[in-house]
Amino acid sequence: MAPVSFWTAPRAYLQWAARAKPAIVWSMVLGGLGPVFIGVVPPVRRYFGDGPRPQIPLTYPIPQGPRRIPQGYDD
Repeated sequence: MAPVSFWTAPRAYLQWAARAKPAIVWSMVLGGLGPVFIGVVPPVRRYFGDGPRPQIPLTYPIPQGPRRIPQGYDD
């Protein structure tokens, strides 16, 4: 069977691709399941105790007290 275009005959294309190029079919299957997992994965993660991540700091904390100047590194 000759390769066919997906848009002209989707079912025939998937049948051909399942035999000739299985990676394409599996990538389409997994890509189609992606939106399903968006609604399923977060509750499962919370069930297993994986809570929200701590916020990433956007600034560097400034140390308290006077700055110690290193000694013995003069040129």
